[in-house]
Amino acid sequence: MTALDHLFAPLTIRDHTIRNRIFSTGHMTVMLSDGVPTERMVAYHAARAAGGVGLIILEAARAHPSGDSGRPAIRAYDDACIPGYARLAKAVQEHGCKLFGQLTHPGREMGLAADGTHAVAYAPSAIPNERFHTMPREMTPDMIADIVAGFGAAAGRMRQAGLDGVEVVASHGYLLSQFLNPRINRRADRYGGSAENRMRFVREVIAAVRAGAGEEMIVGMRLSGEDNDHHGLEQPEMAEIAVALAEDGQLDYLNVAAGTSAGLAGSTHIVPPMAYDVAYTAPLAAAIRARVALPVFVAGRINQPQDAETVLSSGQADMCGMTRALISDPEMPEKARAGRIDDIRACIACNQACIGHMLNGTPISCIQRPETGRELDYGTLLPAATPRRVLVAGGGPAGMKAAITAAKRGHAVTLCDASARLGGQVNLAQLLPGRAEFGGLTTNLSHELGMAGVTLCLNTPVTRQMIEAEAPDAVVIATGARPYAPAIDGAEEAHVLDAWQVLEGANTGARVVIADWRCDWVGLGLAEKLARDGCHVRLAVNGPMAGQAIPQYVRDKWLGDLHRLGVEIMPHLRLFGADDESAWFQHTLSGEPVEMEGTDTLVTALGHAPETTLARALTGWGGETHEIGDCLSPRTAEEAVLEGLRIGAVI
Repeated sequence: MTALDHLFAPLTIRDHTIRNRIFSTGHMTVMLSDGVPTERMVAYHAARAAGGVGLIILEAARAHPSGDSGRPAIRAYDDACIPGYARLAKAVQEHGCKLFGQLTHPGREMGLAADGTHAVAYAPSAIPNERFHTMPREMTPDMIADIVAGFGAAAGRMRQAGLDGVEVVASHGYLLSQFLNPRINRRADRYGGSAENRMRFVREVIAAVRAGAGEEMIVGMRLSGEDNDHHGLEQPEMAEIAVALAEDGQLDYLNVAAGTSAGLAGSTHIVPPMAYDVAYTAPLAAAIRARVALPVFVAGRINQPQDAETVLSSGQADMCGMTRALISDPEMPEKARAGRIDDIRACIACNQACIGHMLNGTPISCIQRPETGRELDYGTLLPAATPRRVLVAGGGPAGMKAAITAAKRGHAVTLCDASARLGGQVNLAQLLPGRAEFGGLTTNLSHELGMAGVTLCLNTPVTRQMIEAEAPDAVVIATGARPYAPAIDGAEEAHVLDAWQVLEGANTGARVVIADWRCDWVGLGLAEKLARDGCHVRLAVNGPMAGQAIPQYVRDKWLGDLHRLGVEIMPHLRLFGADDESAWFQHTLSGEPVEMEGTDTLVTALGHAPETTLARALTGWGGETHEIGDCLSPRTAEEAVLEGLRIGAVI
């Protein structure tokens, strides 16, 4: 027996045995073509099934055409979905993993239509949505009946395709949840008013899904243990609803999450960033599990097997959703089962390439494992035809990934870094409040360097003379970047620091202005750090809002925290100059000057300049060289690691 006994105990539901207690929750992958799963999506889920996960719940599919929006989703209301579902079922089940479909309708949570126009949103009542600013049309009884039938027919298509189960979405403020909420459902007919009436639509959907799925398939429901938002459903209400639905005898399990799509605050819980505690949703599941006889699943910031084991062994839930952990490392379940905990590439909950990509309408991936979502291209690394000697200059994310990838293919790789530790800018990023987990990027890549057999040389600057002496077959330049330092009028009279200096411990005055050109996590993190240090902080952003360049589920939590800390945020400001008492800006839209009086310290977050010293020194060398990451063009860790993979795969 191992220390993860509960995690790897099988669970039997309706004669289906799930091999362990790890599942991948329904999440949009943006790997569809005209509403149908693609081979890219099949390869994505097959990789996780092969890695040992017990259950995969596919992304939310539309049960009815009225739920279509511009965000790509499987059209489970159309028979054209059946072959794609069947390919997914075959690819996943052949690895011993169970596969469920998921059915939903957004209701008033409706974005733009596929052609860019505003779609008609339907809801139980004409109560406006705060996040998408939609005013829905109240559904007629005939439409309700048609949507109920749509759920049943869609479940039948999943049964025909060979899936093992169906999950109905009544979570996150979507249509079924809207009917349950008395602040949103203001109907005066048999679908509104009393708790019994408000549950009628949900019960009819469950009955239709059960009829469509048949008696052999598992039928479950996803719900939010609480919405965490204005006018949202609260925990005691959700517990009563869960108990009532469980007692009906139609459901086989309940899957508990948190949050709602209806507002910006509640939506951060849909994919909670690292600012939230590990497994913080488990008590919501526990409150329901204590009162129902059904298995209870839970998801929300459960990123490591040890954390899942704690949730299970304490009786808070019966299965743990570990979606982002599986995005970061599809082999996580098998590694955990084999006791190889240190080999797991732990998710750092940055949200950049998973939910961040999805919200931008691009296929999901992972900043520290760009093979995710690119399984058809990089799922199998081809051995090098001729092993070569490769020198990598730079031990940041780009250099580490390039070295790992090249070494795995059989090359003899040496990685040199001028500093005493690996990680590059990650070592600074992890110093910001609530960002320590980001340092896991270095921890994970460092471990993989050792596993790949890369020779590591720290405190070793790479020069042309060294390269000429060592005569490697190929050089990968990953020397990173340094803070961009433009001329600032009056800077000689002012106290000016860049972001790196602040994080390295430089003293600031009590009144700080941050000039944030990047509009990303740097400005937000500096503002929080300095506010928590006791400074009066003004964040001047060269853009329409602070954090505009990062995923909203990270940004919005941060903006709420900064408001509570009293940070003043001013958009549309371009840094102009400074003196010993003020910082000067220009409004980017009006062109008018803006003076920030009473400034003790100006902190600049103005981006980075590429470090090209080595690249320039190698001009005319004649050997094979490649530049990757920030030294090529300063961007983010995601591009750095991806370029490391790409060059390591072909060198």
